[in-house]
Amino acid sequence: MSVFSNCSVSRREVLRAGTALAVTRLVLKPSPGLATPASAYKLSPGRSRAALKGEKGPTTEVWAYDGSVPGPEIRLRQGEPARIVVVNHLEEDTTVHWHGIRLPNAMDGVPGLTQPPIKPGGSFVYAFTPPDAGTFWYHPHADSLQQLGRGLAGALIVEEAEPVQVDRDLLWVLADWRLDADGQIAPGFGNRMEAAMSGRVGNTVTLNGTVPGDQGVRAGERVRLRLVNTSLARIMALRFDGHRPVVVATDGQPCDPHEPDGGRLLLGPAMRIDLIIDMEGEPGSRHAVVDDFYDGLAYELTAFAYAADAPLRKSPLDAPLRLPANPLPQPDLRSAERLELVLQGGMMSGMGGGMMQEMGAMSGGMTHGRAIWSINGTSMTGDGHAGMPPLMTLAQGRSQLVTMRNETAWWHPMHLHGFSFRVIERNGAAVPHNQWADTVLLAPRDTVELAFVADNPGDWMLHCHITDHQTAGLMTVLRVGDGKHKT
Repeated sequence: MSVFSNCSVSRREVLRAGTALAVTRLVLKPSPGLATPASAYKLSPGRSRAALKGEKGPTTEVWAYDGSVPGPEIRLRQGEPARIVVVNHLEEDTTVHWHGIRLPNAMDGVPGLTQPPIKPGGSFVYAFTPPDAGTFWYHPHADSLQQLGRGLAGALIVEEAEPVQVDRDLLWVLADWRLDADGQIAPGFGNRMEAAMSGRVGNTVTLNGTVPGDQGVRAGERVRLRLVNTSLARIMALRFDGHRPVVVATDGQPCDPHEPDGGRLLLGPAMRIDLIIDMEGEPGSRHAVVDDFYDGLAYELTAFAYAADAPLRKSPLDAPLRLPANPLPQPDLRSAERLELVLQGGMMSGMGGGMMQEMGAMSGGMTHGRAIWSINGTSMTGDGHAGMPPLMTLAQGRSQLVTMRNETAWWHPMHLHGFSFRVIERNGAAVPHNQWADTVLLAPRDTVELAFVADNPGDWMLHCHITDHQTAGLMTVLRVGDGKHKT
């Protein structure tokens, strides 16, 4: 797989990061079996320190929810009201976006567009009822490059009423950092050259907040593994040596259980994948989990290290793999409204053509700097603000069939707020396994077809989740209905 990258991180630094991943041993514990009552949740973003390099390395100054990186794991129950109070201990405005949750527009966390920003010392109450079970996450939508890039991210799990039968439910929150020689977060957020290319790819990858050592497992057990990529820009392609992971959900939405093509899982920024893995290795054996997305820069992320104990069972657990379906409205493709979204801009392929001509913007579209990217020839930069005009208005309740074309030389994980969509086709070929998502990863020159029912009224952000791309123009607003908030 070929990608273009001009990030200032050298090949040696990335390889060194991969080598460092074996420094510390981390044994994951099972997630709590029961959700905490939502009214008990209170999040406080602020400054903290984290052992990103492991126990023997220097601690790093970060921005964190409740002082931890990643932020606290929030567990809610499907169909039950949630109430989460956010108190801002930062020295700048913030918000929280509940990524992937189909919630009322006023709770979506986009400053100016759906709510006033939370001022320093201020608070905001997010109240919503999650209709879907699955793996989601939360992060700021204000000063996104720095706030997310300095550590503000956490997982949100909505539990099924009848969960799939496994021995352990594990969560891997994956993050990518650019650290200097002293182990501190390097400056330079918003570099214009990086924004025109692959974004701010780092030199250190962490799993649940530290460089991962081996993951302790036992032969014969069945594990549900929830993967969440909270990186600013790093795309991952994971291979599980010696194992056959089965994908059971994408972006929190159940799909037909299937093994990934070629055994390789593509995980762009903001994307989630739920796996079920039967641990069929021999007691005492070790099996690497490798990320080989970037050509020539493969590294060992972590490894499954088998205990010497006798297998938990002699053959794989005899239980269904399929997750219970969520109440997603099914689009009617025959009567669907059709719309096309064209992604343009960025540095030209081959590096010789220089930067694309800057795209024009709608009135009020560019307020945070010059645009590098565009959607349908228009650009919105920054993180969200009042008065953002919609690119188009969708009839409330109508099915939508969206053709999205990537005319750039770069990868883009495109995220739609407020909805999950079914991925119908990619480059003219049907996408199998009934896959739904809220973030779709487009390779250079890809064309995808997506379908959803526009049943959630309001003004909804659509943007690339390579955050440099978003803030440099690869962002727009889709209006559903009259655009007014419905709580």
